[in-house]
Amino acid sequence: MKSGRDRAYEFLRNTVLSDPAQQGSFISEQDVADRIGVSRTPIREALLMLAAEDLVRLVPKKGAYIAPVSGREIAELMELRGLIERHAASCAVGSSAVGRMRETLARQRLLVSSSEGEFIELDHEFHSALVAATGNQLMGRMYEGLRARQIRCGVAALVRAPGRQEAVLAEHEAIVAALEAGDVEAASAAITHHLETTRQVLLTS
Repeated sequence: MKSGRDRAYEFLRNTVLSDPAQQGSFISEQDVADRIGVSRTPIREALLMLAAEDLVRLVPKKGAYIAPVSGREIAELMELRGLIERHAASCAVGSSAVGRMRETLARQRLLVSSSEGEFIELDHEFHSALVAATGNQLMGRMYEGLRARQIRCGVAALVRAPGRQEAVLAEHEAIVAALEAGDVEAASAAITHHLETTRQVLLTS
């Protein structure tokens, strides 16, 4: 059974911090405690963990602040994802990861015009399946640590660019199709295009 601190950490990271609407606001410890049914002590412990990851800023006498994602952070996130995912593409050809990516993409197609959050959750699942193909657990944990930032940026991109969901599906299809064909170079190019397009949407909208 998960501790109150772990439950609070997961809720804050996966729900509160992943919501672009929460950027620029302070987290209410009492509100979070009421929502997940724990005292404020594990909430504070979880916030200390998130502050150590630079996901929130602890402001004396005010609490935990969710800073808007900066242009530099967006650029660095996309650069890091590109390095990891292009390497993963070289490992994914011929692996079961490609089938999982195809299945996730099929589920993602069913969510067009629905909740941006649900759509981006599957987006993260798609890319995580790719990274898992490396078999590198340390790399996988590092990639998972980017989750809150990825989802927050992904949802923001969908909100800012009408038709972005359909574009994401086409970009994902290009990645999977290249991997299914055993073409690592094409898969890497498709990954670069996908991440660069997202970066441009976030920085120019």
